[in-house]
Formats: sequence, structure tokens, C-alpha cells
Amino acid sequence: MATTEEGGSRGSDLDAHVGARIRLRRTMLGMSQEKLGEAISLTFQQIQKYERGTNRVSASRLFEIAKVLDVPIGFFYDDMPLAPSAVPLEAPQTGPVMGFAEAQQGFGGPPMSGTPSPATVDAAVLSRRETLELVRAYYRIPDAGVRKRVLDLIRSMAPTE
Repeated sequence: MATTEEGGSRGSDLDAHVGARIRLRRTMLGMSQEKLGEAISLTFQQIQKYERGTNRVSASRLFEIAKVLDVPIGFFYDDMPLAPSAVPLEAPQTGPVMGFAEAQQGFGGPPMSGTPSPATVDAAVLSRRETLELVRAYYRIPDAGVRKRVLDLIRSMAPTE
């Protein structure tokens, strides 16, 4: 198990999170571990190790995976919970942080504020056939404007919190 210099398991937590996000996107695309491995010249066993968080994905390899899975690098870090020790000691922010990343939302989802973290969402929901079929059908819609209207429709049908 990978550990941080302080002796914790922050590195392995991050590796597992990145691996889970690789698996999520790969399955959303209906791609096998073997196909992903072939696309980046690895065996499916190596992809399995990445997805389980057993092996750490290097920056260059993550870049290759992001290209094959057609997502920005940040996708693999979306919804990553920060441990209190990982938060930098700075003056508190009074508004949204603006700059290089601008105020962003998670890849393909609703704005980050007010949405439950993956830790609170049942992982089984994301692996259901119905969920995967819905996501695949959504991304087959070629017109971005139509996709946005479909997303708005679904949001309007969901109960408010």
C-alpha cells in the first residue's frame, strides 16, 4: 500500500480514486480493459491494476488514457474528497476561486456545489446497466445544444432537495 511521507494512505486513496474514474469512463464508453490496453500499448492486466489502484498511473500514461477515453485530465480528479491534512493553509476564500481553472463544474454533470460526493452515492447506481445505457445514449446525441436540453429536462423532472 502506498503511503505518504506522514505515514498515511493519501497516495493509495488518490490512486484508487483515479483508477475508479478510469473504470467509470471506460465502462460508460462500453470499452473493454483489453481495448483500452491495446490503445495505449498495455496488457489488460495492467489496466486492471490501474483501475484497482494497485499500481499508480504516471502523468504521461494518464494523459494517454485521457485522450483515448476522450476526457480532460481533470475528469480523473473530479469529486476527489480532500482530507483535512491535504487542504493548504491559506487565508479563507470569500468567493469562488477564479484563475487558471475558473469556476468549473464536474465533467458532464451538474454543478459541483450541492451535489453529493461519490462517497455518498451508492456505487451500484453507477454500474447499473440502465445508468450506462442512459449515459451512452446521451453522448450519442451529436448536437451539444440538444444534449443540454435533454439534461435540463431530466433535471426538471427530478425532485428538488
